[in-house]
Amino acid sequence: MKIINRKLIYIALCWLIPSYIFAIEKAPRPNILLVVTDDHGYSDVGFSQGASPDIKTPSLDSLAQDGITFDSAYVAHPFCGPSRAALMTGRYPHKIGSQFNLPVNGSTVGIPTEQVFISKALKQGGYFTGAIGKWHLGEEAQYHPNARGFDEFYGFLGGGHKYFPEEFDEQYKRAKSLGVKRFNDYITPLQHNGKDVRETEYVTDALSREAVNFINKAANNEEQPFFLYLAYNAPHVPLEAKAEDLAKFSHIKDKDRRTYAAMVYAVDRGIKSIVDSLKATEQYDNTMIVFLSDNGGNRKWGAVNDPLKEGKGSAHEGGHRVPMMVHWPDEISDGTRYSHPVSALDFYPTFLALAGIDLPIESHLDGKNIWPSVTAGESARQGESLFVLRHRRAAHDVSVRRDQWKAVRTKKTGKWQLFDVESDISETKDLAKKHPYILQDMVNDVSHWSWSNVPPKWFHIHQEGDEWRQDDMPRFGETFRIDK
Repeated sequence: MKIINRKLIYIALCWLIPSYIFAIEKAPRPNILLVVTDDHGYSDVGFSQGASPDIKTPSLDSLAQDGITFDSAYVAHPFCGPSRAALMTGRYPHKIGSQFNLPVNGSTVGIPTEQVFISKALKQGGYFTGAIGKWHLGEEAQYHPNARGFDEFYGFLGGGHKYFPEEFDEQYKRAKSLGVKRFNDYITPLQHNGKDVRETEYVTDALSREAVNFINKAANNEEQPFFLYLAYNAPHVPLEAKAEDLAKFSHIKDKDRRTYAAMVYAVDRGIKSIVDSLKATEQYDNTMIVFLSDNGGNRKWGAVNDPLKEGKGSAHEGGHRVPMMVHWPDEISDGTRYSHPVSALDFYPTFLALAGIDLPIESHLDGKNIWPSVTAGESARQGESLFVLRHRRAAHDVSVRRDQWKAVRTKKTGKWQLFDVESDISETKDLAKKHPYILQDMVNDVSHWSWSNVPPKWFHIHQEGDEWRQDDMPRFGETFRIDK
């Protein structure tokens, strides 16, 4: 009897083990939806720490409630272009020469083609890929989204755009009739896969519409997961909002703040339609939705970054600490908050790991796969530093974040300061004199990191390039000196 039982068990295992292995091999890879807003304030979403009471983001808040909110999420640069370059390449922009925004009003330069974008790595790994909205990484054919791993692209190539087609269409036609060859980025026609299209909707709504179209298209191929990079230009200037959205914020007296709030709300409306389409196509549960801003909010144009210090362009927290959340029903069942530092540099290795795709050979990524640490509630980079470096004339603004510590030097202060940003998120109490050895070690760390930085391959305007050469930049020796 025992022999028979053993045989039965053996036969059962022979059937079960291959079935189990087959199930593992066929486990669905996640769809990845990466949503990036432009110049969005840290507190200008309902799920953020110290959320602004006058901003409404019910759709994003609902996702965050059932997902993971990241309270210490950073981007690699406090400006649009370099931040996006880091996101797509997994490299600090200083390592690939993209420290400055691309030249205004069109250019022939872009992110070096030897850098394998995350989109290309995912496409080669079997993903259906799409980019919608703002690009700002190169306009020539070799730098175009369709040449960097995106099957589909709908949006604009420059650093910004006006929102109402009836306005920018007319301005573009007028300029073209006058023989203009180099057009302002903000008035050029939107395009689909390299061909100009005539848009008729408010641009934020148009981008949401195209995201829904992409999701519906992806649903037709159940065997191929998708990666969608949805880069809204809202709430970046120009401040332009629909009348019906403005009406919801009539209680806000400041005109810029009121328009900004309406623009954020338009993004949130779009998120609802996108979530609805994911549910309708039965892709919702296995779609990882990541939301963040490309840098801190622009305080000159309606944004609020409280309780962070300063805003867009700054090495203080308000310049590069951004609102961020992740929603993924198949893997996250309850809403949690993750307080440890993470970086947009981490998306590249994390997404590829979740997709089961090997990193490109010689990738030299600056981020890391943070997902195991995030799900365990542990720090993904205990004792490790994150850097931010913004070039200024004859000086630099520099930030180093390591565990609870933040070392920062700006041209404005002219000296290194040290803050415990876990207990002092607003950077009000300088602890440099109390902890000189910690400060010195962190400055040494960023100094060591800077040795492999490469010179900028371009400048946003010619004047920046002239000043760089006149002042014999980068002059790191001055920046990394701690005055006693």
